[in-house]
Amino acid sequence: MTILVTGGAGFIGCNFLHFLIDNVSDKIVNLDSLTYAGNIRSIEKLNEFENYKFIKGSICDKQKITSIFREHQITKVINFAAESHVDRSILGPEEFINTNINGTFNLLEVSRLYWSELSEENKSEFKFLHVSTDEVYGSLALDEPPFKETNPYQPNSPYAASKASSDHLVRAYYHTYNLPVITSNCSNNYGPYQFPEKLIPLIITNALSQKPLPIYGDGMQIRDWLYVTDHCEAIYKIINEGLIGETYNIGGNNEKTNLEVVQTICSILDDLKKNKEGSYARLITYVKDRPGHDRRYAIDSEKIKKTLNWQPKETFKTGMTKTINWYLQNSEWLENITSGSYRDWIKKQY
Repeated sequence: MTILVTGGAGFIGCNFLHFLIDNVSDKIVNLDSLTYAGNIRSIEKLNEFENYKFIKGSICDKQKITSIFREHQITKVINFAAESHVDRSILGPEEFINTNINGTFNLLEVSRLYWSELSEENKSEFKFLHVSTDEVYGSLALDEPPFKETNPYQPNSPYAASKASSDHLVRAYYHTYNLPVITSNCSNNYGPYQFPEKLIPLIITNALSQKPLPIYGDGMQIRDWLYVTDHCEAIYKIINEGLIGETYNIGGNNEKTNLEVVQTICSILDDLKKNKEGSYARLITYVKDRPGHDRRYAIDSEKIKKTLNWQPKETFKTGMTKTINWYLQNSEWLENITSGSYRDWIKKQY
């Protein structure tokens, strides 16, 4: 077996690669274009393993993808490669259209042509898992039930629209060409190796530097938070046991307002790394809300729980404590990634 992981230098992708190395002996090929959010240092230790190979490249490069499939005889594809930050999609949507839609199309088309030429035995082993987001479903009111796999798509940002488009392409390739695909839609992830433009690592980074902790609007936007290792275990279950053509929602069962998230981080930091100037919560600062900011996301994970026997292991408190401890113990990684383009972005955004 040879597993192709796209976007493996990004946050969820690199955590999944570390999970794979610990759990399988299959060959693993990691394709990543190393954009600003793809950090080679997050995966450098994997080079010590003989069954792992890194290839720099983009899913937008159809010729390169084709050569990878043929050279490495790919058995399974797990597609994490995506532009994923909502704020960036508002300021510059073109990259999101190119990577998330056109790139996914390239990957599907190469997979289809490759799969069509396989023997019947090898065809039966091939799988394509597309990793997507709950943001494709739009926004929930406070009294609405969490998103199920059957919820209609109602994306409200260029990022969400680009992911919704890619999900539709994956579905179409199953129904039109019988390509053995599966889609997963996850809630907000957090954990080690996350680029600090997202809420949780941004708050941790700013708190440790005694900088303001920015909260959009009134801070009452609600998200369902999923610890990244729990997500990795769910993906592993899906790629091995999931039914072809199905969609699985993956949630953390942790609905929190943004303000609650920031207050929890401050509280844990107060215990782990006390500051002589007082609680980190004194740094909380409210900033202008972003356009099209969805009020609430929540995932119903009953399907994957019942059919694949998966459920998250971490509570929000245990997962957040692990996350903060990781950042405290990996200050060099954090210092390197928060240089240059990251600082320019934060200056522009906040």
